[in-house]
Formats: sequence, C-alpha cells, structure tokens
Amino acid sequence: MTSTPDAPIRKKLIEVSIPLEDINTESAREKSIRHGHPSTLHLWWARRPLAAARAVLFAQLVDDPSCNPDLTEDEQKVERERLHGIIRRLVKWENVNNETVLGEARAEILKSTGGNPPAILDPFAGGGTIPLEAQRLGLEAHASDLNPVAVLINKALIEIPPKFAGRPPVFPGAAEEKLGDWPRATGLAEDVRRYGAWMRDQAKERIGHLYPDATIVDETTGKKANATTIAWIWARTVTCPNPACGIEMPLVRSWWLGKKKGKEAYIVPVVVDDERARSGRRIEFSVGHDMGKAPTKESDGTMLAARGAMCVACGTFSPLAEIRKSAIANGYGTQLLAVAAVGNRRRVYVPATPAHVRAADVAAPLRLPGGKLAENPRWFSPPQYGLTKFSDLFTNRQLVALTVFSDLVSEAREQVLKDALASGFSPGGRRSDDESGAESYADAVATYLGMAVSRLASTNSALCRWNSAPSKESVSDTFARQALPMVWDYAEGNPFCKGPCDMESSATWVSRALDFLPAMPLGTVSQADASSRHYRGVVVATDPPYYDNIGYSDLSDYFYVWLRITLRTIQPELFASMLVPKADELVANPYRHGGRGGAEEFFETGFERVFARARDGASSDFPITVFYAFKQSELAAEGVTSTGWATILEGMIREGWSITATWPVRSERSGRMISVGTNALASSIVLVLRPRYETARQATRRGFLTALRQELPKALEELRQGAIAPVDLTQATIGPGMAVFSSYTRVVENDGSDMTVKAALRLINQALDEVLGEQEGDLDADTRFCIKWYEQHGWDKGLFGDADVLARSYDTSVRGVADSGVLTQGEGNVQLIEPVKLPETWNPVTDDRISVWEVMCHLGRVLTVEDGGLEPAAQLMAAAATRPEIDMEAVQRLAYRLYEMTKTTRTDDARMFNLIGGSWTDLTEVAGRVQESDGVQTEIDYEDES
Repeated sequence: MTSTPDAPIRKKLIEVSIPLEDINTESAREKSIRHGHPSTLHLWWARRPLAAARAVLFAQLVDDPSCNPDLTEDEQKVERERLHGIIRRLVKWENVNNETVLGEARAEILKSTGGNPPAILDPFAGGGTIPLEAQRLGLEAHASDLNPVAVLINKALIEIPPKFAGRPPVFPGAAEEKLGDWPRATGLAEDVRRYGAWMRDQAKERIGHLYPDATIVDETTGKKANATTIAWIWARTVTCPNPACGIEMPLVRSWWLGKKKGKEAYIVPVVVDDERARSGRRIEFSVGHDMGKAPTKESDGTMLAARGAMCVACGTFSPLAEIRKSAIANGYGTQLLAVAAVGNRRRVYVPATPAHVRAADVAAPLRLPGGKLAENPRWFSPPQYGLTKFSDLFTNRQLVALTVFSDLVSEAREQVLKDALASGFSPGGRRSDDESGAESYADAVATYLGMAVSRLASTNSALCRWNSAPSKESVSDTFARQALPMVWDYAEGNPFCKGPCDMESSATWVSRALDFLPAMPLGTVSQADASSRHYRGVVVATDPPYYDNIGYSDLSDYFYVWLRITLRTIQPELFASMLVPKADELVANPYRHGGRGGAEEFFETGFERVFARARDGASSDFPITVFYAFKQSELAAEGVTSTGWATILEGMIREGWSITATWPVRSERSGRMISVGTNALASSIVLVLRPRYETARQATRRGFLTALRQELPKALEELRQGAIAPVDLTQATIGPGMAVFSSYTRVVENDGSDMTVKAALRLINQALDEVLGEQEGDLDADTRFCIKWYEQHGWDKGLFGDADVLARSYDTSVRGVADSGVLTQGEGNVQLIEPVKLPETWNPVTDDRISVWEVMCHLGRVLTVEDGGLEPAAQLMAAAATRPEIDMEAVQRLAYRLYEMTKTTRTDDARMFNLIGGSWTDLTEVAGRVQESDGVQTEIDYEDES
C-alpha cells in the first residue's frame, strides 16, 4: 500500500454539500425520457441515471468553498449555493447538450484542478453512464469491464463517436438534404439510420413473404381489405393428461387481446371435431367483442398462476410438474390463437387462418446462436421447462429473420465502405495508423447496425408477451425484468411493421441515442478484470455489482450469442469465446460458488481485492466515488445498518480507505410536489472515499463519540444547505459519521475488542438524534413546548395540568400558545391543531404572536392541502421571512427534527414533514422571486391563492 502524506486535503464539494433533492428529482424524471437517451442504444441492466453521474463527477472534482481561507462562513455559504445552482442546471435533461451550461461546469472543474483535470476511470463500466458523463464534462474518460457486451456498449458510447465527430453522412444524398454542419456524431447517426432502412428493405425482399398481411372485413360495407400484421399470438401446447380427452391443450396466461374501452377484444376457445387430430378433436379460436361474455378474473386463460393449467376441453387440471415432465420428454406443440393487425389507424384482431399458420412453418436456418442458458431458476426458468438452448427461445421464423438481418450487417458494411471512399474518406482502418479512415468508418456503422439487430432479438423472441393494456396493445420486450421467465402464450412480431419489432425502427432508436452523445474528447475502452487491472494516473468513479442483485454475464449471453454471429469479424477481440466470461465475474452466484455462503465470500473477497488495488494507485488530491446499490431484501429488513452494507464498508476501511461522505440516490419518484412526501429509502448510495492517512491512530469508544459529537453539527448544517429531504438525512449522515470512524485505524470498545461498522452505524444514528434534539435549544419557547407536547401526544388531547407544567419549564404558558393559534384548550384538555385544520386566512406579517412551529405547520398545510401549493407556500415563506423573530433555516431544521421523530410511528405526519424539507429549494427559489419582483405583501389575497 502506498503511503499517503499527511498534507491538508482540499475538500471537494461532494464531501460537504450537494443539492441532493434536485439530483434525485431529475434522476427520476429521466426514467420517462426515451428519445435520444443513451439507454436506448442497447439494453443494459440497472444503469445509473445520467443526471446523478454528471452531478457526482462535477462535485467530485470541484473544490468546496471551505478550501478558500479568504472567505468567511457566510461567504462560503453564498459560494456553495452558486455551485449548487450550476449542478441544478447541469442535471436537467434539456441541458444535456447545452454548451453554455456545460461550459460553465467545465470552467469550474478547470479552476479547481489548476487547468489539468484528472482522467476518470470506471472499472465496472457496464452500461457506460459514468464514462459517458465524464466525457460530457470534457474529461478524459476510461472504461473497462470484464463483460464483452458491456465493453461494446461503452465503445459505442465514448470511443467510436469522437473519431468521426463533425463528419457528414456518406449515404448517397443524405448530406445534401440538410443545410449546415453535422455536430458531434450526428453524421454517423444519420448513416446508421439510412443503412438500417436499407437493411430492412433488403430483408423484406428476401423474406417478406414469410410475414403475410391479415384480411379484415369492413364492418359497414362488408368489403375485405388487407391490413399489415403487427403480431401473431401463439400458445404452447401439451397433451391433456386425461386419457379420455388427450386433446392438445393450450397453455394461455390471458385470453385478452385489447382492453381499450369500447374496442375490447379477446380470444374465444371452442372445441370442434377433427378427424385429423390424434384425439379426434381440436380447439379452434375466434375473436370476441361482447363484454357480457368477456373473460373474468376466474376464467381468464388456462394457466392458474404457478400451479398448473386447466384443459379447455375436459376441465382436467394438469399440475406444473406434469407440464414440465411432458415438455421435457416430448417438447411443445404450438397453436396460433389470433392475429393482431393495424387497420384504419387502429388495432384490429382476426382469427387464425391456415395461410398464416403455413407462413410460419419454416425450417430453422443452418446457423443457429450457440450456447445453453444458465441453470439458475432465480433468473432463468425456461430450462426447467425444456427450453435449454438460446435457439429454443425463438420460433424458426424469428431465427430466419434474425439470421438474415445479421448477414445484412456485413453487406451493409461493404456498402458503407464503398460510399465512404466515394465521399472522400481515406482508406485507413482501425488496425492502421488512420483510425478515422473509410475501413474504420465502415466498421463503426456496422457495429451500430449489429447492436440494432441485437436490440431486435429482445423484441423478436418466443418470450415476448402480447400486452393488452389500453395504452399498449403491442409486443412486449423479452426483458420485462432482469430475468428470462417462462412464457406460455407469446407474441411473434412482424419485423416489417413499424414498431418495436422492426429493423428500421431499431436502427432509428440507436441513431437517436448517437445524436445526443457528446462525441468529445476521445475515450478509451478495454476488456479487463477490475481486480487485476492498474489504477495509476486516474480517479475512480464507478458503479460495481452488488452481491447477486443482477446476473450480468448470464443475462447478457442472450445478446452475446447474436452479437457474436453479427460482429465477430468486425470486433473479433470481443467475441472470441462461445459465451460471456463468467469465472471471474464479481457476482455472488450461489450456483457458481457452492451455495449462498460461498457466493457471498467470493463477492466480498473480490470486492476488497478491487478496492485494495484502487487504493494502491489512488491520488490524495481527489476522492473516488462508488455508486452502491442496496440489496433490497436487506434494506427492507435492516435499513441502513444492513449486514451486507456494513460488511462492504468494513472491507473498504480495512483496505485503507476513509469514507468521507454518503449520498442516498433514488430514481423512483414521479414528481417532487406529488411524491416527495413518501418515505422510501434510496435504492443506492454514493460513497465518497479517500486514502486514509498513513499516520492515522486508533481511538477509544469514548474518543470516537466525542469526535462524532464535535463534527456532526457542522456537517448537518452543510447538508441542510443542499436542501436534502428529511427522508435522506439518516443515510446522508452516515458520511460525516463514517468519516470520523474511518479516520482511525481502529476504534476500541470498552471490552478491548474492535468496534464493528454495524455498531458505529448505530452510534451515528444515535448521535444524529442527539444533535437534532440539541438544536431545539435555539428555538423559541412556544416551538420547544409544541415539539415536546407533539412528541408525547401528537394531535390528540392531553391533560391541561401536564401541559401547564411543561409550558412553565419552557418559560411560556398554555394560554399564550393557545392565543397564538396553534393549540386549543378547554374542559381540562389541551390539543395541538393539525396543520390541515389551521385557518387559511393566517397572515404571518400581521400575526402578533408568531413561532417557528406555526410557520412550519402553515407551510405543511399549504403544500399538502392547496392545489399547486408551491406558489402560495412560497409567498407565505417570503412573508414569514420579514419577521425578525423567525429564522427560516430554523423552520427547515424543525422539519428534519420532526421527520426523524415520526418516520416509524406517525408515517402520515412524516410524509408532510418530508414534503416541507424536500421542497425547500423550490420554496426558497420562488420566495426569492416574490421578494425581488413585488416585495412582500402585507395583505395576502387568499381568494386569488385558492
């Protein structure tokens, strides 16, 4: 381990304060953005939001104002808020390519790094979020991963685009159709779009006859017309186990085709005689629309959850074990249930016809994707039901189509090469000195087209369901979740109908993602094991795997087998092996490591080894950042003191790291004003680490607690400046608390043993409660009385005598608090007034007895009761701020205090307190505009507010 000099460190913004609520809000909003988002380039699992990665990287490199000795504390606060403002603008999706905003952020990074910012490395690059956002901030970005699919995605994001930035497209006539320049990689994107359409047209000429139109009948005229088929909806079948029946029994999850009101459609099964059938009977399917006969919850489909299936013909129940046994022994049959088509710009459903059945009856191609699915029932259930090979997951027609598209990638490459040379490209290739020549360009376009074909594999498999929801009525993706579940009835999409199954559409999604990439500066990507690679000369920002949350290598084999067929000659170094490397993958897979205990030991040992190597090459000038995803089952059971979390922190500290901050990151909210009041814990934590000083000493339990109580109040004040939501406070406080704990080589318990991280986490939580309680001493007497009374009684009644004693101890009176309007008394009882029952006409400017409690309660009333409450709440805040006895920061601190007090006992109240604290940035911003524009009204127009 390298020694770390005990020179004073320059704290970075991320070690002190960030506008966390804004980052989380934009991260959540990002989930609804599709067009142009890098995630649409190719599927990868559990990507971190771009907004969070961009903000973390910025704050990781920019100095906190406390580094400047010339600034007073108040000036530091102002400067910190200015930097927070940059982050707030930086995280908005609309600014993803806004050069003004990005330029402002880059300038701050240069200023804090002496004009020489460090290179950023993500050794677990995965979906490429962190390297991409480093590149967007003008930083030298390096990405590595053991998984070749992840490496390919990263190459497509940060390595290939800069080589061809600013180049116009080479597709004949494409460049002339647009006036002006082709910034970033938009020219490359246009070529991907054009050659993808060319591939689609070529494929349709070759295999279009396999995808016939449907025949529909006009309900008014009775005339027949052709309609483009969207999908063929099939069911797997097994033979009914009843000897007296023996019919081919369809396995159907749901009979529903479409649930749009007034246009409902469903499948109707009917048993008919058929001499050609082995049993002498078969099941025929028609399409019904009569809601009086529609499937009910009890009659919908033949599959009964995870129990088995019911025979439509005789009612015999076949357990899942029998279905599994029959399928493994004899395979499945298939029956076409219905055909979905588009007619008159709406979905129409027609019964299956022999012509459509014959069109699907094709032989499999000679060249099939190789490899077997992993035998891990947690992620892969098809092998349990006889579908053991990747080729088993596709119909023969899908295998033919995907093979044709794969072959067309090579043909498209040759066409791109010819067109690139004709447009003036030098002939150089990526294996020559000229990596921006025609050969390299042809490889680049082919790589993106290969990824478009890989995307198609996800929407053109026999694991795709038909989604009958009113807003959908389309083919769903194979990966509805991070697993490959068994699917009984499936939708076979038409790759020549515009939509999720179409090659041209897939290429368009890829090209849109390319359009939005920064494409500068150059990035480098390598295939490497994080536990054995070097870390010299780089600053780490990474998102490693977490135990067995996701089986990346086993899941990505699904794409790898197709990418290997498509791109092996273009990216030979990535697709040399039959399947994705697995032995060294840092995932706790019980099926690979001798059970759960062995898997967890493998993961924890490997994790420590990675961060030991990173520690050896670490710089003392910059912290590293680690996005860390909680194991959800642990989080639900144990909260932030979960065993796995504590174990990982223990390992990092043992390898010489000091933890300087922890930031809870979430991406599940739908909107600040609607859902900021929810109390769900964040799904991941950003850990900020620095190498621990070589001269660090040990401490006793008492010494640790003393240091903790000294450091925590200042840290809380700095956290508050970021307007962190109260729900995130406990997790965020782990950072400054662990910074104290991990600054020691060891903390010795009273019995001489080493204090564990789990014990330290409990003490940090206790210290947080103490500090929040001590801050009550700075509040006015009425507020302190109300806090204590609320802690004991909530909004319920209590005895006047008890209240009188309590009020006297706080140097106030029950009568006085009642006169202030927040409490009622009578009949020997006292009761705090719930915020929702406070008077709407309250005016903080003219109130003759105002308290921090009263202001906080009225803010809660307006935010939770009034429609669009942010604006009126901000007006109320601006008015209250004119009162010299009201410190608005104390109102915010009170919201934190009350949230911590109620988060496990009074959850409805906790949501309100969280809403107040979590909306603080928006409130202060709007209140500031009110003060600047009109001044504060002394008469608030409540009629206008409502």
